[in-house]
Amino acid sequence: MNKLQDWPEPIVRVQSLSDSGIPLIPERYVKPILQRPSVNPTTSNDVNIPVIDLARLYGDDHALRATILDQISIACREWGFFQVINHGVSPQLMDRAREVWRQFFHSPMEVKQAYANTPKTYEGYGSRLGVEKGAILDWSDYYFLHYLPLPLKDYNKWPAITADCRAVLDEYGKQLVELCGKLMKVLSINLGLGEEQLQNAFGGENIGACLRVNFYPKCPQPDLTLGLSSHSDPGGMTLLLPDSNVPGLQVRKDGNWITVKPVPHAFIVNIGDQIQVLSNATCKSVEHRVMVNSSEERLSLAFFYNPRSDIPIEPLKELVAPDRPPLYPAMTFDEYRLFIRMRGPCGKSQVESLKSPR
Repeated sequence: MNKLQDWPEPIVRVQSLSDSGIPLIPERYVKPILQRPSVNPTTSNDVNIPVIDLARLYGDDHALRATILDQISIACREWGFFQVINHGVSPQLMDRAREVWRQFFHSPMEVKQAYANTPKTYEGYGSRLGVEKGAILDWSDYYFLHYLPLPLKDYNKWPAITADCRAVLDEYGKQLVELCGKLMKVLSINLGLGEEQLQNAFGGENIGACLRVNFYPKCPQPDLTLGLSSHSDPGGMTLLLPDSNVPGLQVRKDGNWITVKPVPHAFIVNIGDQIQVLSNATCKSVEHRVMVNSSEERLSLAFFYNPRSDIPIEPLKELVAPDRPPLYPAMTFDEYRLFIRMRGPCGKSQVESLKSPR
């Protein structure tokens, strides 16, 4: 664990580099040619991840409910990503949460530095993921904080830049935990399980939840770098509140990178590695990355809904059969998270490397 006590090199804030007006990005942000966004152009502008209306999910129209369940099932199996509208989270709260964080990233540096993080927990204000010395870095800063479990919830590590900041973030987390719980029931039913079974595999009510706010400053050479390198999310399920005006998220589908077009006041939902493992790869965690641009900054809020950190996660026995053996060994989320932190974002290689030989 000694390697996780501090960063291997002095931290440079990407926002400061951007604000300095440099015409060229430093070498350590330049991605290898095959990883640059210009090498793999997106498919047709008409393509987008599925958009699913949850308004009638709990209504009396059983046929419509079955249709919504089927839409989510197809999205989880074929895309690993979908957008949800009419999800029950207050649009005003979504807007206010986004604005609070924008205010933080535009606060004076000495204010932000008071919340500087370390790789031990990542909680606070940060500018790199992974602790590999000499690694090529992403063009972004971020803020990471815990909601659940309650022993990890430390308000002193939450920014207090406005009078309502912590109250807004608290309510935001509460409403998103509730939405994730509803989606977990849907996924469980779609897998042919009892509606509480997937949640119980996560630890019941004793789960983990955290937020990473991503800030992508303007970049003088956006064709050479990425705001966030290709990766699949290591946790269970992610609810992303994207920037409503500036696209940037790309999802890998059939070998192509598709730029997601956000729907106003929708959440982008994506399956994480832990649900891929529990479902024995029926539900897919999918590679995604973030582009930056030279004319506009971008901000997004990624809410991670995770299993309890000390429960072994492995394919559920109901989803294993002689012709479909378990693809993954048991591993706790704590063990998997440490594995990820040591290496940083690495496409889908993290979870795929754990697959049992067939």
